[in-house]
Amino acid sequence: MRRPIFIIALALWPGLAHAGLTEEQIGHVGFDPPQGARVPLSLQFRAVSGDAVTLRDAIDGRPTLLLPADFTCKQICGPALTIASSALQQTGFIAGRDYSLVVVGIDPRDTIEDARRFTQGQIGGTGTSVLTGSQETVAALLGAIGYHTEIDDNHDAIAHPAAFVTLAPDGRVVRALSSLALQPGDLRLALLDASDGRIGGLSGRIALLCYGFDAVHGIYTRRITTVLQIFGASTVAIMAAFVGLMLVRSRRRGASA
Repeated sequence: MRRPIFIIALALWPGLAHAGLTEEQIGHVGFDPPQGARVPLSLQFRAVSGDAVTLRDAIDGRPTLLLPADFTCKQICGPALTIASSALQQTGFIAGRDYSLVVVGIDPRDTIEDARRFTQGQIGGTGTSVLTGSQETVAALLGAIGYHTEIDDNHDAIAHPAAFVTLAPDGRVVRALSSLALQPGDLRLALLDASDGRIGGLSGRIALLCYGFDAVHGIYTRRITTVLQIFGASTVAIMAAFVGLMLVRSRRRGASA
């Protein structure tokens, strides 16, 4: 039986008091890469430059950190990108030489401008790709890596896992990483494993969700609260405060760019 790594819903959703998804729908959301998972390298996306780019082009023969993100997310996607960017800088590795960074939009409705705005001031340069794609292309990628989402039409939002994945140069999924538990040392080892093609860290389901938290009032929606009962109140408060700090930092970086 697979051991759960995280079962906690955490998001920054100012002014929202009620989640629009049922408990059953929320239960479908998670990140559970199958053994032997591999991304389809021929999938074609659109870069922020407007050029057509395949995953093979974006990976470019290097170990890769793949970040699925909602480019219009106002919850933890921004802080997660800030955490990843900071961790990468502390690995001692250089993008474009030692690794590739690929950020892929999970919402086909997001535009190139949305992608540009989301990543502004945080990432860029050689070895970094920020991609948008069609519904079919995005679904093919997420399905290949076991990344499960649910659309909340009532709030024009997507409930999705807060997780990253490292890829070997040939597209094999090497390790799944929780975006809020990302440490530079762990990321360095994950990229080294990816470089060598050593598969590991796929034995558990990550279900840390970017959904259902009202940061203004500091409360979880009723449907999410039942999922949190296995955690103490102090854990919830600490994680909420941490994500709030990261959100402020990511917005400041974007504003100063």
